[in-house]
Amino acid sequence: MFSLYPKSLHRSRVRMGGRWCVVAVATTMLLCGCTREKRKFSGGEPNSNAAVSSVRLIDLQPGGAQPVSHVDNPFEHNAYATSEGKRLYSSYNCASCHAHGGGDIGPALMDDKWIYGASPENIYASIMEGRPNGMPSFRGHLTEDQAWKIVAYVRSMSAQVPQGVAPNRSDEMKSSPAENSKKKENPAPAAPPTSGEQPQ
Repeated sequence: MFSLYPKSLHRSRVRMGGRWCVVAVATTMLLCGCTREKRKFSGGEPNSNAAVSSVRLIDLQPGGAQPVSHVDNPFEHNAYATSEGKRLYSSYNCASCHAHGGGDIGPALMDDKWIYGASPENIYASIMEGRPNGMPSFRGHLTEDQAWKIVAYVRSMSAQVPQGVAPNRSDEMKSSPAENSKKKENPAPAAPPTSGEQPQ
């Protein structure tokens, strides 16, 4: 076969074409393998009425013992929402009582001792309805969307959310490992404080 190009030039073009083909295939595979989480910026929050009605704020309930239904917080599977919860936690000055999760005049949020329970609906009720001995009600100050984002962040402090969702860097002085580096705690309800006793 007759060619106008020297054989060495023809071979180098074939090699370059083969390299570009390999680069194109690798790039295509890399782009197909990259998926991002789906972010819903509205309409994804749980039913707040069901959350509050399923939580027992006191032991005495009409009709006797009623089953408590669990409310799933979809923000616990969304890194952006959990980071927004961290920002809101700081903006609403939750750290003044809970000291970035380590506890101060308010209970610690990063251990396994939870007075009112560590489930999303219990934390939501604590934020929106308040609790005896110092936890104020934030109803009317927070939207439901903001409250559920704070719930996701509070649960991330004791590693109750997936590691890839938990925030990884704090802007304040480091007092504990980042939320995505913590060992998962198994919160157990603690006995509520008696009158005159401060919660731990």
